[in-house]
Amino acid sequence: MKAFYSDHFALPLPEGHRFPMAKYPLLRQQALAEGILNAGQLVEPEAVTQEELTLVHTRAYVSSVLGGTLSPKAMRRIGFPWSPALVERSRRSVGGTICAGRAALQDGVAVNLAGGTHHAFPDYGAGFCVFNDVAVAARALQREGAVRRVVVLDCDVHQGDGTAAIFLGDPTVFTFSIHGARNYPFHKQCSDLDIELEDGTEDADYLRALQDGVERALERAHADLAFYLAGADPFIGDRLGRLALTKEGLATRDWIVLEMCRQRDLPVAIVMAGGYARQIQDIVDIHLMTVRLATEFAGV
Repeated sequence: MKAFYSDHFALPLPEGHRFPMAKYPLLRQQALAEGILNAGQLVEPEAVTQEELTLVHTRAYVSSVLGGTLSPKAMRRIGFPWSPALVERSRRSVGGTICAGRAALQDGVAVNLAGGTHHAFPDYGAGFCVFNDVAVAARALQREGAVRRVVVLDCDVHQGDGTAAIFLGDPTVFTFSIHGARNYPFHKQCSDLDIELEDGTEDADYLRALQDGVERALERAHADLAFYLAGADPFIGDRLGRLALTKEGLATRDWIVLEMCRQRDLPVAIVMAGGYARQIQDIVDIHLMTVRLATEFAGV
């Protein structure tokens, strides 16, 4: 199984903006230290091209991001200050998801050790998301003729609103999101299938809803490839999550998604998505479980 990681994911941000980014080098280091991945499995992704970005995003938005001309209001909506490092990290993250999609088609399962920036819309970014990596990857692979139909299985605690809006009315991309009903974004978009959960939802109720939702999504999607957003933020210790899943429950979530795809011989490209636990090691632990399961499924 191939895993995609770039040192650009860990490029420094100004004080006060580092926490969401700090998990990436820790995830890579611990995956190697525990033998979950070896150095040969880690691949440096190329940065997404401007042309590929405009398969989803407007030319004006892409040019403003790359050139550093977004307004202060637009940058506040994203949540980070602009910098060349932010641009390069964002481009490498999208490139990693494109690469993971290609590798999954070849090997069955692949992982981008970043990605899942599902709040980015065609003409603006939001919620720590500059570009919508899964949307760009889906369009890039469709343009290449590698896939005709794609399913997005979004298990981040926040609705994949940007992804839903991008593919609204598009029969070639089926969007499924299971998320907190009262959590960000407070104005939801319409995915092809949304499951909204009450604050405090625990493992058993979540997993029942997940299994039903994934089954319905896969039956309706008739997809050639799945993108799985394996957010760590449904965790009970997440500062922004408002759900109450345990680490064991999240591992079962991953197993359900991967097993249901395996039963249908559906390749899966996994991206990490969100995670904001009070203890950063909790975020890393949850993502490590996802990567470990991915390697096991790749070896089946």
